[in-house]
Amino acid sequence: MPLTTPEKLFPGAYREGYAIGAFNVNNMEIIQGIMEAAQEEKSPVILQVSAGARKYAGHHYIVKMVEAAVGQSSVPVVLHLDHGANFEICKEVIDGGFTSVMIDGSHLPFEENIAVTRKVVEYAHPRGVWVEAELGQMAGIEEHVKAEKSICTDPDQAVEFVERTGCDSLAVAIGTSHGAYKFKGEPHLDFERLQKISKLLPEFPLVLHGASSVPPELVEMANRYGGKIAGARGVPEEMLREAAQMGVCKINIDTDLRLAITATLRKVLHENPAEFDPRKFLGPARQAVKEMVQRKIRLVLGSSGKA
Repeated sequence: MPLTTPEKLFPGAYREGYAIGAFNVNNMEIIQGIMEAAQEEKSPVILQVSAGARKYAGHHYIVKMVEAAVGQSSVPVVLHLDHGANFEICKEVIDGGFTSVMIDGSHLPFEENIAVTRKVVEYAHPRGVWVEAELGQMAGIEEHVKAEKSICTDPDQAVEFVERTGCDSLAVAIGTSHGAYKFKGEPHLDFERLQKISKLLPEFPLVLHGASSVPPELVEMANRYGGKIAGARGVPEEMLREAAQMGVCKINIDTDLRLAITATLRKVLHENPAEFDPRKFLGPARQAVKEMVQRKIRLVLGSSGKA
């Protein structure tokens, strides 16, 4: 099955109240784990690549690995650029085979964000590529963007932004944050704000970034075998499931995959100190990715059987 675009996937997700998982990929094992899970769950999936992943794996390598995975797949797959820093990067990946891009002007003044987003839209749309944008800002560090505090998305501004840019989907800030340290107190998402945005933009697909749940059992496992991940806390899975029923059609998940890999690697290497065959510890890490993605598809996204 060839790569597809969110245009084929989001209408059903919006109508039926589920979301498509957007999982960050960096290497072969992560791609394989995600695709095995999607295949077994019969779920569409978005494989998203950050600037850091392109630098680490190389654009050509990561595209060819995705193409190899998709060539053996019977479920719809989108290849998406996560947090494109500028027009030039978006143009590179559009020309290089991606079917969806995110232009992240969230750190820019409103008018500048509109201008750069519109420029990407005007290049992408004639080439059949979907454009995600972001309005508002989440705390944490994500590639080129670092923010110490969140700036929630203004619902009225969201309407103006979508109308003036022509973007296809919008990442909104309602209380999530990037990384493993999302909340100091009780977890809270601004569902009232999300409802208002969704009401003002009917049938328009919204996106939730920073949506890992940071499972305590994985943090505990990593720390038990030498890790130092103190105070990590994510978004409760039931909150994310609720958001998926309120116009959020794409939920980004990265940190939870990293935790699954890291905790598993630490455990396997600790229990087998003489092991030096990478297959013996990368294999279990790949399985951990698969199990994590299956968990998200079933409990958070609700996309099982939607392929």
